[in-house]
Amino acid sequence: MRKAITILFALLTCISASSQDFIGSWTGKLDVMGTQLNLVFNITKADGGSLACTMDSPDQNVKGIPAEITVADSGKMKIDIAPIMASFEGKQDGNMIKGTFNQGGMSFPLELRPGTVERNRPQTPQEPYPYKTEEVRFENKAGNASLCGMLTYPLNYGKADKDAVPIVVMVTGSGLQNRDEEIFDHKPFLVIADYFARNGIATLRYDDRGVGKSTGDAANATTVDFMNDALAAVRFARNTGKFGPVGVLGHSEGGSIAFMLGAQGKADFIVSMAGPGVSGADILVAQNKVALKMGALPDNIVNDYCAVLRIVLDELASGRVVTDPESAVQHAVSQAGVSLPAPLTANLVQVIRACTPWLRYFIAYDPAGDIKAVKCPTMAVNGESDTQVAAKANIGAIRTLLPDNPETLVKTYPGLNHLFQTCITGLAVEYGQIDETISPAVLKDMADWINAVSTAKRKNQ
Repeated sequence: MRKAITILFALLTCISASSQDFIGSWTGKLDVMGTQLNLVFNITKADGGSLACTMDSPDQNVKGIPAEITVADSGKMKIDIAPIMASFEGKQDGNMIKGTFNQGGMSFPLELRPGTVERNRPQTPQEPYPYKTEEVRFENKAGNASLCGMLTYPLNYGKADKDAVPIVVMVTGSGLQNRDEEIFDHKPFLVIADYFARNGIATLRYDDRGVGKSTGDAANATTVDFMNDALAAVRFARNTGKFGPVGVLGHSEGGSIAFMLGAQGKADFIVSMAGPGVSGADILVAQNKVALKMGALPDNIVNDYCAVLRIVLDELASGRVVTDPESAVQHAVSQAGVSLPAPLTANLVQVIRACTPWLRYFIAYDPAGDIKAVKCPTMAVNGESDTQVAAKANIGAIRTLLPDNPETLVKTYPGLNHLFQTCITGLAVEYGQIDETISPAVLKDMADWINAVSTAKRKNQ
């Protein structure tokens, strides 16, 4: 569940000749309530001798935020980052720029050094792979989408009984992503596909519609459209005639899609990784509560905001068109009988303005009916430290809703976040800072379970 910062405009300013000393990328760590956030300022020379500047926030998966830079003859610099209402003021001190970062009425010391953020991703497999891969394309004709992806065969596939080789269709979480579900330089689906291939399991992972080599209308798509894309992948995997049981592994929103396909009887088994067990509205309210509490807001403000947010989300879920977001928020505040600071009411206005068909569906969708209807073996897992799809509420609901099946496994992993990384806080800001892409324990459990249910299915045929 990720949000990109919208790039509004690019600004350039004229500066003095001494500005040449600032050209390049400068990196620093912002200490926000005990959490370190990497920031990168990219300063380049533009036409006419002026400088151009953009800011990256790698730990938030955001690059190229437009900024305006001014350098004085004294060597002092100021960078205004209008899209996020922030600024940095500093002065060169040796090979550093020492200064202050300002945002939202708060100031933080920030020291910049030359260079960019270097990432270490030891689990990412490197070519050449010891197994066969094949790029494939399949169609969701009803949804007018053409999906391109990678079919990965397991080790020693040629010597195996093909009917005994399970294949897993992998479905990404919310937000448009490539076949590797790439985020913060992590490639979770590539890591999973590699592990599965080394343990006798084939996989099919694909670029979401409108991403990479896949085509289709993404702007107006809802979870149902993405579910039909996944169904096209399942049908393609079956129609190859090269494999045995066909399962679906979905992460986050992909977990909802796995439950949908399981309820329709389209999958022989499903794996839900941090899939929702409650409505989208419940998830968004819980996410906001965590974020606001981490922002050190008083509990009464947090509770009041979440009460108003719930009213706003219910209005959006109803399908009614909101023509005046400001009035709608004021009405919701009045209905809740609370008072909110201006920045929080402004944020609620933005929630309404940014509402898309996908968000409207997500808010309204309750997975309970689909989870209850699943007949196939199911593995549902969550990280105990997940702050996006909280384990207690979601895995608890899934455990209660799933029909009895001796092959079903529901498990929570202590110390793991939404991406199943070993973490400290579980907050999204940590994702990029953690070297681990996915816990080896989760990889092993998934592979062992898939092989076990696939073997059992074949014996029962």
